[in-house]
Amino acid sequence: MSASRRGGTTDEVGPDEPERAGPESPGGPDGSDLLAALLDGMDAALCALDAEGVVTHWNREAERILGWTAAEAVGRKGFAGWAVRPADADEVQRRLMSAMDAHGRQVHEFALLTKDGGRVLVRTQSAAVRGPDGRPAGVYCAFSEVHTQIDLERSIALSEALFEDASWGVVLIDADLRPAVVNAHAARALGIGRSSALGRPLGDLLAHGVEELESALTHVLSEGAPPALAEFWVGVRTAEGEQRRCWRCGFVRLASPLAEEPVPLGVGWVFEDVTEAKQGEQEAALLRFRSNQLHRAARAAAECEDPAEAATVHLDFALAGFADHAVIDRIAGGSLADGEGTGPVRLVRVAATPSGGPGPSLLTGRAGLPVRYGPGHPALQCVQRAGSVRAGSGSAPPEQAREWATARRWPPDAVHALCAVLRSRGRTLGVVTFLRGAGRTQFERGDASYAEDVAVRIATALDLAATLEGGDRGTPADRRDHGR
Repeated sequence: MSASRRGGTTDEVGPDEPERAGPESPGGPDGSDLLAALLDGMDAALCALDAEGVVTHWNREAERILGWTAAEAVGRKGFAGWAVRPADADEVQRRLMSAMDAHGRQVHEFALLTKDGGRVLVRTQSAAVRGPDGRPAGVYCAFSEVHTQIDLERSIALSEALFEDASWGVVLIDADLRPAVVNAHAARALGIGRSSALGRPLGDLLAHGVEELESALTHVLSEGAPPALAEFWVGVRTAEGEQRRCWRCGFVRLASPLAEEPVPLGVGWVFEDVTEAKQGEQEAALLRFRSNQLHRAARAAAECEDPAEAATVHLDFALAGFADHAVIDRIAGGSLADGEGTGPVRLVRVAATPSGGPGPSLLTGRAGLPVRYGPGHPALQCVQRAGSVRAGSGSAPPEQAREWATARRWPPDAVHALCAVLRSRGRTLGVVTFLRGAGRTQFERGDASYAEDVAVRIATALDLAATLEGGDRGTPADRRDHGR
């Protein structure tokens, strides 16, 4: 407990004064009791010396660090002979008492002795205590173990560095799931100023992924930090529009060190943008899968006696993870050489996937009736350009999207289409069309490259089938070659 030269209570440093009378609740503490309680409740060790260098105050933290009780410390002149080595006593006393003539606080480091004879390196902050007349009446000295102080300074320095210079995003989220502190990197990632993000709901900062992120923050507040990092895909609003980003996130629950019970103050959220790496991983995985599908399709097609059946095998393997439906249309009459024919092109449906449910592709069109494609149909454009064509219903309502697909002779649930030309021996044989429903994204450039790889294999199989059947109606030179 804190003590003074007045029988275990504390008083002001300086001349004794009569106790002041004033309103007081029955049984309530007086000023000395309150001061003693305040000193004993401090986290830092504190002692005070009067103008003569006599110890007047000594709190519980000082007793914990050095082992000397308040009764043993108060009333001693200086620290010589008990709290410091005799060789250091004069230097320590001089440095402490010099605070009476200095302005502000002074910081020193020196070794003190514990009651059991050990030595403790402490860092002190000392300042003058003024008496009623304004003159220095003594000094107070707050001290703590150096390693404790260094740990505190490191923690503060780490916090400052994280919120100023960190190369990843750091955000403190309060208990209401609103940003309380945002570092510069996080502000750039969110596309907003550091002060503008404070106190705003996460839904105002992110266009997508808010529900998953808030769910994770709520879990951390209630259960604690997860055992591993988590990845979230979010939509960030920018001046160029919405951008889809992947953030690898770590979370820690923040609790008050001053409360007896752990009271959550919020969540420390640290994240790193890994969009490019994640997209690279996804593209590499997709490329491996598609390469394996092409390899498996080639092996399976090699076992087919009928080349037309081999074409459907390539089509079925290509659909996995790529499209929902597919159709193969052959040019009526066989094939079309480059620059040959100026009239309208007619296409005959030779194979299609079942539109009512999953299953292998079926060979059709044995009657040779052309499909009623209207002018400007994507499949016809594909033949005319001898290149891939992408089409889609856009953002049309479901009913209009069904009408769009039906008008093009496609399954009614199709909203995205990709047409790839079938080419073999320098001639156009037809078109393979891949179709996706509303649950998939539209076709991209990488999808077109894969579709063209599949189209080459299908075209080769169809060309071989026509050759074996003797039904190829190519150019006269082609027919002469076939007859040899």
